[in-house]
Amino acid sequence: MDTAISRPGRGDDKSAATIAKRAHYSPPWADLSIIGIAGSSGSGKSTLSHAIARADPTSADLLQDSYYKPLGPEASKKAFMNEYDFDSPDAIDFDALLETLQDLKAGKRAEVPVYSFERHQRMEETTTIYSPHVLILEGIFALYDPRVMDLMDMRYVVPQRNHAAMVTQYIERKLLEKSTHHRAALKSLEAGFESEPLSERVVVLKDTPQLRGMNTLIQDIDTSSEDFIFYFDRFTCLLIEQALNNVHYKEQTVETSAGIPYRGLAPKGEVSAVLVLRGGAAFEAGLRRVIPDCRTGRLLIQNNVRTGEPELHYLKLPKDISKHESVLLLDSQMSSGGSGLMAVQVLVDHGVPQDRIVFATYSAGRVGLHRLTKVFPDIAVVVGNMVSDIEARWIESRYFRC
Repeated sequence: MDTAISRPGRGDDKSAATIAKRAHYSPPWADLSIIGIAGSSGSGKSTLSHAIARADPTSADLLQDSYYKPLGPEASKKAFMNEYDFDSPDAIDFDALLETLQDLKAGKRAEVPVYSFERHQRMEETTTIYSPHVLILEGIFALYDPRVMDLMDMRYVVPQRNHAAMVTQYIERKLLEKSTHHRAALKSLEAGFESEPLSERVVVLKDTPQLRGMNTLIQDIDTSSEDFIFYFDRFTCLLIEQALNNVHYKEQTVETSAGIPYRGLAPKGEVSAVLVLRGGAAFEAGLRRVIPDCRTGRLLIQNNVRTGEPELHYLKLPKDISKHESVLLLDSQMSSGGSGLMAVQVLVDHGVPQDRIVFATYSAGRVGLHRLTKVFPDIAVVVGNMVSDIEARWIESRYFRC
């Protein structure tokens, strides 16, 4: 028998009302710009690609060479004898290339094949592309398949090196448009935050004398660094323990030292955690105390200095995270909810069901919580303190002393 604690809406029993109330959200990397660059070796493809990368550091390169078809015995024999025509469009798996581009265009993660010219075969491993704002497709036949070309925002045949300035200007204009639309979408998610109650899936820790005493020391500017870290670690333990109340458990009977059977509970499956850097790293000590063997991932979201928009800069998740029973998403603070939305979207894009995500944070603003639960109504949220909707991030600088 499975036992769930404080976890309504689990599985396929979502009500029509819940689904109807869900707001739409598209991350900044959805509907990316695809630029096709065609040309032979030495024609200047790399020069143009580097110019684009300087305009947008989040851009990614996709080489058409990765999509050579796997060779059968006869074709492989020809390849080793240098008799196979790799310069023919028939050598390219355009169906697989199209699928990759469609996934990336939709904001999904794509697994890119690795082709070995030494073995003339695709390797078992793949490389992952996820969340670029601009994708550069390079290859002799990058502009050959009309289905692929239909997905492109700009096409180039090199040598056209003199047009690099025009390309970068186009990218900068496109990124600014996307940023404006994304910020407008975030603003629209604020509707109703003052009048509507918080989601039933949001738990704010009860303001006990013990909690207030720890908060006093944590928030006192005169508290020493050593005491701040000690009490913040204690506080994160309480947050993580509360977060674990949203995990599914199964019944388990054990024998006590007195020889008496005890009917207890054990987690139904693996619980992992993802730290939103760098604030989430301040939860690591508390996490190790509560779940010593917990597998962890990390993601880094930083605001663009020009637009103020959050951007995904780093991502490392447990390989099988989509199979875990629950995933704790940990960040020290959440005000507007922009980074929180992106962090949850990353997990969803990697196969983690909403109702297996538990977001835990020391402090959160009402607007941020409203946005987050409007878009993702099935996630659970555990909050230590409700604060102003606009609060500077101060915890990580005090915790890490820099």
